[in-house]
Amino acid sequence: MTSVSDCFQALKKQGTCALIPFITAGDPNLGTTAEALRVLDQSGADLIELGVPYSDPLADGPVIQAAATRALQQGVTLDKVLEVVQSVQGEVKAPIILFTYYNPIFYRGIDNFLAQVAQAGVKGLVVPDLPLEEAEVLLKPAAAQGIDVTLLVAPTSPKERIEAIAKQSQGFIYLVSVTGVTGTRTEVASRVKDIIPSLRGMTDKPIGVGFGISQPEHAQQIKAWGADAVIVGSAFVKRLAENSPPEGLKAIGEFCRSLKAAIVTDQ
Repeated sequence: MTSVSDCFQALKKQGTCALIPFITAGDPNLGTTAEALRVLDQSGADLIELGVPYSDPLADGPVIQAAATRALQQGVTLDKVLEVVQSVQGEVKAPIILFTYYNPIFYRGIDNFLAQVAQAGVKGLVVPDLPLEEAEVLLKPAAAQGIDVTLLVAPTSPKERIEAIAKQSQGFIYLVSVTGVTGTRTEVASRVKDIIPSLRGMTDKPIGVGFGISQPEHAQQIKAWGADAVIVGSAFVKRLAENSPPEGLKAIGEFCRSLKAAIVTDQ
């Protein structure tokens, strides 16, 4: 796996908008998660976001919360998630970004946590409950391990705060398209159309847009507005949850290909 930053640099040279699917580790089981990583990698995913199940997922909507609950009930732990990541090293080319809340990082100790995830092959981190004011304690040691820590920008943040987040974020900037939690929606918030060019004036870092994107038409719209990456979560998690593992894997592969087709350069 290449680094998150290197992946975006290569995509920029190709003029390609990145597709970043999200799945919850351990739902419906860890074996299916490993296979899902392979399927997504082979179906057009440029990077993959892997959610660590957590008991109090404040940023997640009902679909991902339910998936996390099911995974935790099966005894899925961070160590088991990292075993899955390590098991696909050499097979999955897309950089894997771990989506985790801060408590597991704090509990293990920052240096110990980073050493473990780096050893497993994780290339990026998204920590939704890590505020900008406290991010520095993670950013520097993560960079030393070759891990990009991507910060989230809320659509309601004042310009000064957005600029500060953009300056500190590594790999890319995660622009949340809506206020509230993750989840599928029928349309993409139009305010993103105005925020992306504003961000462009502050930074040359790639901009990824997530939360609420559930259809190829949404992905195409986000790309047309100038985003460098489209992040899709609940729609993938739902397909794995509502089908048997073989059918779920087939469904996410087909969905991934349809999203990628919607954001190819010539459209």
